[in-house]
Amino acid sequence: MKILLLEDELMLQTAMVEYLTDSGYEVDAHEDGKEALESSLQNSYDLFIFDINTPSIDGLTLLDKLQTEKIFVPTIFISAITEIEQISKAYELGCYDYLKKPFHLKELTLHIERLLKMANIAPKCIVNISKMYSYDLECKRLLFDNEEQTLTLKQAQIIDLFASNINKIVDFDMLRHYVWEDANVDNATIRAEIHRVKKVLKEELVESLKGIGYRMTQKH
Repeated sequence: MKILLLEDELMLQTAMVEYLTDSGYEVDAHEDGKEALESSLQNSYDLFIFDINTPSIDGLTLLDKLQTEKIFVPTIFISAITEIEQISKAYELGCYDYLKKPFHLKELTLHIERLLKMANIAPKCIVNISKMYSYDLECKRLLFDNEEQTLTLKQAQIIDLFASNINKIVDFDMLRHYVWEDANVDNATIRAEIHRVKKVLKEELVESLKGIGYRMTQKH
């Protein structure tokens, strides 16, 4: 499981990374909110752990920005702050848990385990795209209501690229490289193939970004 950690106290951050890594988690750590935002837009995470008071962008604002980008990931806030207004704001934004500093590192893992059960996080190889659609990254299968969907080879490659980059922009160069193996195809050819993919899908899952590319967004 992959965790994004935002914590500006470097000694605590180092201790948390070491403990979580030893516990079997993969951790990307940042002390700056802007860096954490960039990382979360470029990578997929199963869990966010955010301090509230951090440089550039605080944890509360960061979660708000991510939700605006339609990135919804279970979140634990950690902070020495005791003001009920900020704690209330954290829960209003949809955080799953709040941990007050100082805390024992074992306590953190207990909170994580509790959250994972509560959030019912699916295995990493399964991407839940919508209530009806899911994608098996390991077997490369698109499922609708748990039934495998029939796709052409190019359609399957396109869906695989989108599902592997869920909630992220997939530009024309990425499509050209992955689906057409860097062949000299123009954007109009790519757009035509994406149009065929959209017609095959029973829901509107793929968003067109004019002049840039496409994005498959999870529907909650």
